[in-house]
Amino acid sequence: MKGQNMSNVPRPSELLLNPHRFDPQRLDPESRRQLRALIEWFEDRGKQRLLRDDLEATWVTDFLDFVKRERLFATFLTPSEFAEGDADKRWDTSRNAVLSEILGFYGLAYWYAEQVTILGLGPIWQSDNIKAKERAAAQLEAGGVMAFALSEREHGADIYNTDMLLTPAAENDDDGVVFRASGEKYYIGNGNVAGMVSVFSRRTDVEGADGYVWFVADSAHANYELLGNVVHGQMFVSTFALNDYPVHEEDILCTGPDAFSAALNTVNVGKFNLCSGSIGMCEHAFYEAITHANNRILYGNPVTDFPHVRASFVDAYTRLIAMKAFSDRAIDYFRSASLDDRRYLLFNPVTKSKVTSEGEKVVTLLWDVLAAKGFEKNTYFCEVARLIGALPRLEGTVHVNVAQILKFMPNFMFNPTSYPEIGTRNDPADDVFFWSQGPARGASKVQFADWAPVYEKHSDVPNVARFYEQVQALKELLTTAAPGADQQGDLDFVLVIGHLFTLVVYGQLILEQAELTGLDRDLVDQIFDIQVRDFSAYAIALHGKPSSTPEQQAWALSAVRKPVADSARFGRVWEHVKAYDGAYEMRP
Repeated sequence: MKGQNMSNVPRPSELLLNPHRFDPQRLDPESRRQLRALIEWFEDRGKQRLLRDDLEATWVTDFLDFVKRERLFATFLTPSEFAEGDADKRWDTSRNAVLSEILGFYGLAYWYAEQVTILGLGPIWQSDNIKAKERAAAQLEAGGVMAFALSEREHGADIYNTDMLLTPAAENDDDGVVFRASGEKYYIGNGNVAGMVSVFSRRTDVEGADGYVWFVADSAHANYELLGNVVHGQMFVSTFALNDYPVHEEDILCTGPDAFSAALNTVNVGKFNLCSGSIGMCEHAFYEAITHANNRILYGNPVTDFPHVRASFVDAYTRLIAMKAFSDRAIDYFRSASLDDRRYLLFNPVTKSKVTSEGEKVVTLLWDVLAAKGFEKNTYFCEVARLIGALPRLEGTVHVNVAQILKFMPNFMFNPTSYPEIGTRNDPADDVFFWSQGPARGASKVQFADWAPVYEKHSDVPNVARFYEQVQALKELLTTAAPGADQQGDLDFVLVIGHLFTLVVYGQLILEQAELTGLDRDLVDQIFDIQVRDFSAYAIALHGKPSSTPEQQAWALSAVRKPVADSARFGRVWEHVKAYDGAYEMRP
């Protein structure tokens, strides 16, 4: 990229997480120490134990023992306000993402235990209930984990409907009981052991939104009935029932519209980690794939001599680097958010849908090379291939998130405003805005900085220029042949528009991050080679939709572009890929 500082440019072999060389200087010493200790714990247990525990669906008790011993979650997930003088405790999205990536690197079950703890903490840290916050901080310090009880079997994560009912306590109830809770929850991670389960409910005596309530329950209480694990795996995705569960005043977190907003705002914070979990899984799978394929002889030649194999690897690697670039840049916007800058509300569903979907594509590309090897139980790849599809489906599925993304499209594309420049946010600060996001509404009013300048600035990169042509064409479509009223009600049609728009947002943040980090120009060009192809594929999909108009069909064909081919550039990127052969192997 233009103007890059070559002394700070990572070597290709440093762009992916390598546990053997892990020492991120951007983090403070105690964070680095704890994360290295986590890596050493996994490596000392070894690959055989890691894979055996996955195959035997062993609950992660020993991992949680380590978390307790190292005070890992206590340090990383406690806001400094409740740190009781511990200077290392804070909610720092930058280092939390690194933790999430490492956990994904070694197994989704370990990531999941952290992920649902983050979600369970969301309504607690957002509440005005000081006693509940102090209890949460104490439980984290003691090595506890949390749970987030929103979903139900009949309603899924439909926040407007819940059958968890709070009945006002009877007059003869004692011990300060104000409600009795009854109902079931479904898909609740950590629901087997969580000391504080944040439960979404509604009052039986209050109608409408004013009746919503978040309260905390204890999974060890006699009126908490653990019904089982709804999946077969290391993750305990519980279903449980509350049977006349006593709810005290100190258990209530928030009520009414504030409870509704707390649910959505928790998802804004917690589900962001889907991207880093997916990245970690893909990185470990990539190491296994390139080391195997580059040393396998077929028909007298290394497998990687075949052009289609190299193409799959280059695509997989390039998509993975793009995933990391977008996610890292999105962190800067999250950490710099305020009531006056809510751009994170768009970048969040992009990480949940686009980055995690790209993770699926990465694994599929690698699997096309590994073929039968990808099924072998002695590979981490086998576990990744089985579980990578969970991530884009854990939060409302891709189409729900793309529908959310569409709300931002008019202002993003046509109504820019100015913001102060945001740089890289690796500073060891507490991200307190997450707990005071305000009402969960007004997405359509959020404005963005102009997206065009970053594309124009880097139009000397051939495929950036080619993709920018397509972005301008999308703007023309929205101006001259926008979806009509009937089409706007056709989710199957507008989702394709959403995917086209998502590529614009994705490309913008990738270019910003590439400039900030001095990402290799060849990699940037190769990333946008993919962007051009993906945009063309969605344009063709739009053309084929039953409801597309003749004008939209004509636009679709005119928007198709062929990437700028450059065999020398491809060859140089392949050398990046090849350099990972043998770069990492987990201890046996």
